[in-house]
Amino acid sequence: MKHFRRYLFLIILAFALASAGIHKYYVSVFQIEHVQKKKVLQMTARIFIDDMELGLQKKYGKKFYLTEERELPDTEEHLSKYFSEKVTIKVNGKLKPVKYLAKEMENDVLVCYFTIEAGTKVNSVEMKNTTLLDVYPKQQNIINVKINSNKKSLLLTNDEPEGLLEF
Repeated sequence: MKHFRRYLFLIILAFALASAGIHKYYVSVFQIEHVQKKKVLQMTARIFIDDMELGLQKKYGKKFYLTEERELPDTEEHLSKYFSEKVTIKVNGKLKPVKYLAKEMENDVLVCYFTIEAGTKVNSVEMKNTTLLDVYPKQQNIINVKINSNKKSLLLTNDEPEGLLEF
């Protein structure tokens, strides 16, 4: 009986340690770059497809089947609406509209493209990004901004969904 308890303890310990190593990270990456000649910020979002599908399903109550033949015809419209509600950007202290352009897939990642009016000089970028925060409490939205050759980053979470970068 003593050996049985020892083996049972070791089996339980092995399962506990193995499951501790299995952890899904909920991360999206937004890259923003100032294109001075066009007077815009170009933004690219990279989000895992299954996470985005769940976010859209929770928000709109239907399954969108991103990257599949049965993808809903109004998916682009819903993506545009979703991001307009989840992402706000102020350039030099002024709120600017975020214009959704298109999407594409890279393996299991959804890549979305946006443009934001910016003018020729950008001194600050303030961003609020609540993408998928209502779906995953541990979601992290990483924001990488490049203005001229100056690069800065933000990490936005449920506890801190907005931040300011000054250049």
